[in-house]
Amino acid sequence: MSALVLISTHSATAQSTKERILSEKTIVIGISNGAPWGYRDADGEPAGFHPDLVKAAFQGLGVETVELVVTEFGALIPALGANRFDAIAAGLYITPERCALVAFSDPDLKLADAALVAKGNPKGIHSYVEIAAKPDVRFGVGRGSTTARNALAAGVPEDRTMLFPDIQSNVAALLNGRIDVAAFSAPTVARILSEQNVPNVERALPFAGTVAEGGKQNYGYSAIAFRKGDEDLRDLYNERLLRLKSDGTLSQLMEKHGFSEEETAPDVKSSELCAGR
Repeated sequence: MSALVLISTHSATAQSTKERILSEKTIVIGISNGAPWGYRDADGEPAGFHPDLVKAAFQGLGVETVELVVTEFGALIPALGANRFDAIAAGLYITPERCALVAFSDPDLKLADAALVAKGNPKGIHSYVEIAAKPDVRFGVGRGSTTARNALAAGVPEDRTMLFPDIQSNVAALLNGRIDVAAFSAPTVARILSEQNVPNVERALPFAGTVAEGGKQNYGYSAIAFRKGDEDLRDLYNERLLRLKSDGTLSQLMEKHGFSEEETAPDVKSSELCAGR
């Protein structure tokens, strides 16, 4: 009987993730070490749009410390489920498939796909459809990314697609000629081109990613991902995110990290996006 009482008491007093974060004043986030989303700066400190956004959301509640765990992008969701960190803050797009695995916050940005090519765009690439139609074009994209899924849906064959664990290795493959085109979100491409050590590449303009019915461009929506079962933490974050939108903090962070007004997310809930609407 005493053992049963002990187990019952322990279950009743166990802290939730939300309670622990508020108590310890620290949140641990998973990133894939890629600008502008989340990375370590020259001093090893957390930097990037999503770490800054998480810190701004929680600091009004006394949570001042954001700790980073760097993980390959494609391993972020499994690592979240294995309790290696409290949330994913790495430019993860909301998709119905991912919604089955994590509890997404409401979206913070609306994003389109973009592509990097060698100077002069020698292969004449302006869409996923063109990549698919040209058998001599070698394509690079992030493993587990929504851009990879979009390219596959547009017909880019897997046998001409190289999957990379991070932004840096994808760009390096383009620079050394292993691939002809590398795909990312549009803000990531802008950030790459702003760096002084990436010569001889340019953005493919125009570039059409996936296209919806009626010929309109499809967009992705980025968000913070929490563990299933931590919906109370997700809901608290959503409350704080709404405040950051209304007081202008979100807009300031977008500008700081190179996002434009075009990336402003509409007033849509993650539940709608998870349902495919």
